[in-house]
Amino acid sequence: MAVSECGLLCKYVLIIFNILFGLLGIAMFGLGLWLRFSSSTGGLFNIDFNTRQFVIGVTVLISIGAVMVIISAVGDYGACSENKTALRVFYFTVGLLAIAVILAGILAYFYSDKVGDEMSAFYMTVYAKYVIKENPGLSVTLKIFHNALHCCGIGGSLEPFVRDTCPSTEGFLHALLIPACPMVIEHLFKTRAPVVLGLFIGTGVLMFITMACSRVLMKQIRTYETARIYFN
Repeated sequence: MAVSECGLLCKYVLIIFNILFGLLGIAMFGLGLWLRFSSSTGGLFNIDFNTRQFVIGVTVLISIGAVMVIISAVGDYGACSENKTALRVFYFTVGLLAIAVILAGILAYFYSDKVGDEMSAFYMTVYAKYVIKENPGLSVTLKIFHNALHCCGIGGSLEPFVRDTCPSTEGFLHALLIPACPMVIEHLFKTRAPVVLGLFIGTGVLMFITMACSRVLMKQIRTYETARIYFN
């Protein structure tokens, strides 16, 4: 089907966006499944007051990943085949998702203190379960926390219980400077809230741009079909 240069540009933008969107969805879906069924985190699904948020978060991660893969498939099909129905479905679903992403960013920004407190409580639960040997497999989860945040347990450099899971340091002096994880987690969420908000809003804006491209492509397809009917 013939489309103008603008329509062709929008078509390629949609294809590239949906490929990246689909890959991100697969990554989120795979990560969610790993967190759900891995021996290092699966024990957290035995519902506990301080791990309930983790369970909900992993469930949402799996669901969003699956939805993103489906949306990207529909969008790529609509762009490649220039199918109006598929593009229309993509347009409305991405619009809803963009609104949800921006709202999530705003909520995360205004409730960053609460999110930080809950993540700190979640870490404390994982820490306690590991220390009292309810689930030794949680060492992997602790290592992820410790290496990502460069912290160690609840005692920092004086931590005696989970030292094996803490990040390696160069020399005794560096070991003394390792902070406690609950303090680091709370500080991280409080100071990085604007960055998180910017990422969410930026993602939402990118989705709105793809909506505009799908709208342009639908309009050109409709124009072409109208012209073909008229001249026939």
